Amino acid sequence: MPGKRAVLFDLGGTLVEYYRREEFPQVLREALGEVGVRLRARGLQVPPPDRLWRQAEAEDHESSDFRVRPLAHRLRRIYELPEEHGGAELLDEACRGFLAPIFARARLYQDALPVLRELRARGVRTGIVSNTPWGSPAGPWHEEVRRLGLADVTEAVIFCAEVGWRKPARDIFLVALGRLGVEAQHALFVGDDPRWDLAGPRALGMEAILLDRTGAFLELEEARVTGLEGVLRLV
Repeated sequence: MPGKRAVLFDLGGTLVEYYRREEFPQVLREALGEVGVRLRARGLQVPPPDRLWRQAEAEDHESSDFRVRPLAHRLRRIYELPEEHGGAELLDEACRGFLAPIFARARLYQDALPVLRELRARGVRTGIVSNTPWGSPAGPWHEEVRRLGLADVTEAVIFCAEVGWRKPARDIFLVALGRLGVEAQHALFVGDDPRWDLAGPRALGMEAILLDRTGAFLELEEARVTGLEGVLRLV
């Protein structure tokens, strides 16, 4: 593993704490509530809570082939927005409302910026490759990365919505490698979710390591680190 020219990181759960997996139903309720507030402010009717939540539950899944299901399309269906009320500006506002409670929870892990800076100091290229909740658009997430100071210490930031495919699909990793100009065998991927962060990069010949901060995956026979400082020892 030593001699890697690039390290790619997942975002949520790896560099930034947003919410645990079991917290997502509550986060989703908050996100949909904020969308409703913004739609009402524009004078639009919102479905009653029971119907809205049934429609939200029907949208709470991802494609089996890992193709992105865009948030804007889901919100249009959940809130029964007709075409004439579903313009780009309105849908952008709805998506930003959805993301507001998520961004409000953001906490940079203490090891994130120091490790990224050290990698850059060693001449190792760095990037972020991340799925987004419910296929939320890349624009607000790029703003979030800049707000957190991560854009200053990474050279490529790729979100699933701008590629059209979620991890572990190979496409999102290929785009990131192409941006960095590094071949898969010379890169390492670091992520906290075995479902998305291991098989995808490995299928391309990239090494991948699991970040297990809390010991949640001790039953898995995987190479792991318990903090990002462990990545420095590997690279």
